[in-house]
Order: sequence, then C-alpha cells, then structure tokens
Amino acid sequence: MVPLNDENPTRTTPIVTYILITINVLVFIRQITLTPPQLEAFFRLYALVPRELTESFQGISSNSSVPEYLTLVTSQFLHGSFTHIGFNMLFLWVFGNNIEDRLGHVKYIIFYITCGILAALSQWIVSVMSEIPSLGASGAIAGVMGAYIIKFPNARILTLIPLGFFFYTVRIPAVFFLGFWFVQQALNSLLSLQVPSDMQMGGVAYWAHAGGFVFGAILGPLLGLFSRDG
Repeated sequence: MVPLNDENPTRTTPIVTYILITINVLVFIRQITLTPPQLEAFFRLYALVPRELTESFQGISSNSSVPEYLTLVTSQFLHGSFTHIGFNMLFLWVFGNNIEDRLGHVKYIIFYITCGILAALSQWIVSVMSEIPSLGASGAIAGVMGAYIIKFPNARILTLIPLGFFFYTVRIPAVFFLGFWFVQQALNSLLSLQVPSDMQMGGVAYWAHAGGFVFGAILGPLLGLFSRDG
C-alpha cells in the first residue's frame, strides 16, 4: 500500500519537512556520485555501526573522525537505494506536514531527531555486536507516523493498491493504514529475534521502525501535539 495524501491540510508551511526532505535528497545525490569503495567508507563513517557504538559506550575508541554517538543522527540522512529514499520521503511528506503544523517548527525538529535516535537505539539494543551499518530516515518517520495515528486516527489516507497490472485507489482510515503497518513491523521485530545477531531480515531494521512508532506516539503528546487544536 502506498499513501498518496491526506484530508487534513496544514495551516502553516511545513518548512522543516521541506528542509528534511531536501537534506536527505542532497545527501543521496552525494552518495550516488561515490565509487563503491568510497560509498562503503562513507557509510562506515556516517552510518550507525552497532558494534562500534557498543565499544564507544565501553570507552573503546574506533579512531573515527565522527564520534559514534553522532552517527545516531547522521545515519538518519543516509539511504541505501532509490526505493529506500523514495518511500521514506513519500511517507515523510504525507504524514510529516500535519505533525509539524501541530507541534510547531522547533518542537517538530526536536521530535523528529529524537524519534530517530530512540529508534536507532531500539535496533542497536537487539544487535549490539553487529557490524552491519544501520542507516535511513525510517525510524524518525515511524515516529511521525506514531504521532499521526493518535492525532488523526480518522483521517482517510488516499492509498494506491496494486492488483496485478492495475492500480486502484481507496481511502483508508489512518488508524487502519498505520495500525496495519505497525503490526507488520512489530511481528517482524519478534521474528528477527530468531535471526543471528550479525544478520538482518532483508536488511530492514524492524526494531527501529516499531520502536520509532511507539516513541513517536509517546513523545508527540508530551511536546504538545494536542495543544494547538482549533
């Protein structure tokens, strides 16, 4: 299912959402100009490598020019493919603009980055010795979706559904669209516990998705998600 838009137009220009999308796209453009060895080094430097983060907490230096704790933020702006960034930016645009409108620009960026950090830590805690770089805006965007489902549960999401060679559109209440997505992530998170710690299920950080969603649903109200109604 692919969301196309929603029925809750923003009352203010979603400047932060525009900026986040722009930064993600510019970083991805930079990525595709790199050779494979350069890209691997780029990911090693700016993506979150669980083992290196674990060692940094233990006081072991990785001799990297970027402190490991900062990769909890920098990793949020990296993507592994056109599909990866395409879907992430689509979901950010569809759900982020309304959450930014309700929180305000400053609280929204704090909310977004914090959700991304907590989502990354949710994935790290189940793979503390993994050497596979973790990257992407999915965790932060999951937080946005978690806030959206409790603020706009009845908003109807125009959804594109592929059926064979044809595509159909249907409006699905946000509580069902996002609820179904969260259940998928939660179930896959539990299944991933059966996978060796040095592997990921198809390269997808399900714990980051599920964790980000839950933290977004908690942090949104704490930052005033319901205080700007009317």
